[in-house]
Amino acid sequence: MTPHDNDELVFLPLGGSNEIGMNFNLYGYGPEDDRKWIVVDLGVTFGDQTTPGVDIILPDPTFIEEYADDILGIVLTHAHEDHIGAVAWLWPRLKAPVYATPFTAYLLREKLRDADLLDEVDITEVPLSGKFSLGPFDLELVTLTHSIPEPNGLAIRTPLGTILHTGDWKIDPDPMLGEVTDVEAIQRLGDEGVLAMVCDSTNVFVDGSAGSEADVRVAMNKLIAGLKGKVAVACFASNVARMDTVIRAAQAAGRKVVLAGRSMHRMAGAARSVGLLKDIQPLLDDHLAKNVPEDQILYLCTGSQGEPRAALARIAEGNHPHIRMSQGDHVIFSSRVIPGNEIPIRNLQNKLADRGVRLYTERDHPGIHVSGHPCRDELAQMYAWARPQIAVPTHGERRHLLEHAAFARDLQVPQTVAPRNGDMVRLAPGRAEIIDEVTAGRLYIDGGVMTPENGEALRERRHAAFNGMLVVSVVLSANGKIVAGPTVKAVGLPGDDEYSVEEAVHDLGEDAGQALKRIPAEERSLDQTVENALNRAVKKAAHRIWERRPVVETTVLRI
Repeated sequence: MTPHDNDELVFLPLGGSNEIGMNFNLYGYGPEDDRKWIVVDLGVTFGDQTTPGVDIILPDPTFIEEYADDILGIVLTHAHEDHIGAVAWLWPRLKAPVYATPFTAYLLREKLRDADLLDEVDITEVPLSGKFSLGPFDLELVTLTHSIPEPNGLAIRTPLGTILHTGDWKIDPDPMLGEVTDVEAIQRLGDEGVLAMVCDSTNVFVDGSAGSEADVRVAMNKLIAGLKGKVAVACFASNVARMDTVIRAAQAAGRKVVLAGRSMHRMAGAARSVGLLKDIQPLLDDHLAKNVPEDQILYLCTGSQGEPRAALARIAEGNHPHIRMSQGDHVIFSSRVIPGNEIPIRNLQNKLADRGVRLYTERDHPGIHVSGHPCRDELAQMYAWARPQIAVPTHGERRHLLEHAAFARDLQVPQTVAPRNGDMVRLAPGRAEIIDEVTAGRLYIDGGVMTPENGEALRERRHAAFNGMLVVSVVLSANGKIVAGPTVKAVGLPGDDEYSVEEAVHDLGEDAGQALKRIPAEERSLDQTVENALNRAVKKAAHRIWERRPVVETTVLRI
């Protein structure tokens, strides 16, 4: 194809730029009023203490949903949740065919089956290093290394230039499972000419390189071989190479491995489907753990990030149905602390320590984990291979993206652009620049229901979580005579020996009663008038007592 006069090549992140996780990237080609689009990755992030009751957070697809008929495909670089976790939620709004390698396709089908979408979504499995075309986009998978099987960069060739979209990656000369980085393919792209490289920024502040999984295997073999009693290893279930390392270390130490956690079983199934986890001892279900002597067992657990429903959390709480750990046992955290998870991880580790369990983390045993993302030496090497004209940092918070852009300039990359989510970047023709800003927000999965980021339910829940809640009730006759109340109940509000909650509630009830009596008798027949008066009185009194503005819920009963 040859470009037409009005054709443009644009990059538009709707997730994953200005944050780590929730990757959702768009590439558009054509004139402004008639672009064709491809989606690269469609992932989730997870709730925290600022989103009570919300476990999963999705990128908002509103902008591209308006052009759903022009989406040529959804291309997935690898199977981490922050790259594929939103497909089952958002595919009904996009309805485009999906392209993925076999391991990623296996896990995606499991998600789609759970969402009753398996028969609706058109999934094309693409082999490693495979090529395919979607309209003006000719795509080639570039084999990389990461912390999950089959990670891919994408070479996206268009009439206006070639983009290398790295996805998540590192340079591991000995990844233990899977292929090494396809350096020749990247160098060939560099020789052809790379217009832009859209690149992972996670570890841009870290000097050196991330390290090899082979080093972890040496450290894990040594550590596990020296332990007595029961041993548990917590790691990301998606890191199949780490699973393989732990299983073989256990095998060498004469221990049988028990998989604990649904994700461990799911990932093991996906790995076996593509020929991984070969030549290892049989893996046991957790209900068989009681039949194995303590010095001969190792639990491979989910829950390294302190997830409350994961296997390790249940072990720490003492309510796992099949696994108990206590004095003389050991838990190895073969994972990093994802920013934002510091508090739940610390709480989890304290609960385990309180049971007498000895803990091992990457801080005190640095060799038991390596990152899956490139540090500065690896970034420099990738730029040397690809030699792009434009550096577009992604997959990072604002500080990561700006540091990455500065680093690329130090490496003599001619142009850099560090977009935020919603910034549309024109890559060609002309100099790279941000040309538009579109809707880019978040959707929350709240009790299984998809809601807007600033939905009323979560707003009220946050308010109640920080300020407490007061429930006011009063019973009136049909003509407005006070039959009972008003009474007040406080939820989540403090008291002390000098002024207890009970005393405060009594005073609130007195203020509410006075406010009710001030309403003319003929107006007390109107429920809304009564509610408004009680709300105002109780909120004012609550601010006087606690200097807070709790949520106030008022109920008027008529008899």
